[in-house]
This record gives sequence, structure tokens and C-alpha cells, in this order.
Amino acid sequence: MPGSARRLRNGLRPGLRDGRASTAMPRPDRVFDRMLQHERTALAWERTAIAAIVAGALLARHAVDVHVALAAVGIAQLASGAALLVWAGYHYDALHAPLRSGQSPVHPRSARLMGITTIVFTGAATVIAILVAVR
Repeated sequence: MPGSARRLRNGLRPGLRDGRASTAMPRPDRVFDRMLQHERTALAWERTAIAAIVAGALLARHAVDVHVALAAVGIAQLASGAALLVWAGYHYDALHAPLRSGQSPVHPRSARLMGITTIVFTGAATVIAILVAVR
């Protein structure tokens, strides 16, 4: 119904919680991509974050035997994975606004940051593996 205020089952309009305006964007009422590319991408970011958390925890646990500084690298990786997981949730909601207006939701800085982070922590894991093998 164009021009009329759409109401949810609870009688409130989208974007309202308990009758108050919410700061979050309302969920879209239609699917932008029938293949659910946006949802698959969000899940991929979440899987990457969870993998970074697990790898950071394992690195911190086993690097303590080699050197305390390397354990700090593992803790940093765990923290960055946790931050990425939180960011992925917020980012999922934020991507719907450009889609509604017909703009591209691509953020190249995010991909670059994740790539650099992956390279740094992979290098740290390689150094630890070499130190353990030499030991």
C-alpha cells in the first residue's frame, strides 16, 4: 500500500520498538538478491571472525612456551577477531541502506584491513612454527 504507514503484527510501525523510535535501521521488507549474496557474505565475515578468535586462543595458549611476546600476538589476534565479529553484526544492518537507495555496498577498506590482518597473523604463526621446529 504505497503512501500508507505499514504496520507490523504487533501494531507498531517498522523501526519502532515499544512505541519509541529506534536508532537502528528497520529490516528490509523485500529480498534484494534472490541468491542471498548479502547474507552469505555476512556469514562468511562471521566465520572468519570465529576462526580468528579460535586461532588467536590457540596461538596464545601454545606460544607461552616459546615466548611471552608471541602469546601477546595471539591475544591481539583473539581481540581483533572479537572486534570483527561485533563489526560484522553492525555492518550487516548498515549494508541495507545503500541497497535500498540503489548504491553499491562495497567497502574496499574493510577488505584491505582484513587482508593485512590475515597476512600479519599468518606471518606470526609461521615464525612460531619455525621456532617450535628449531627448538
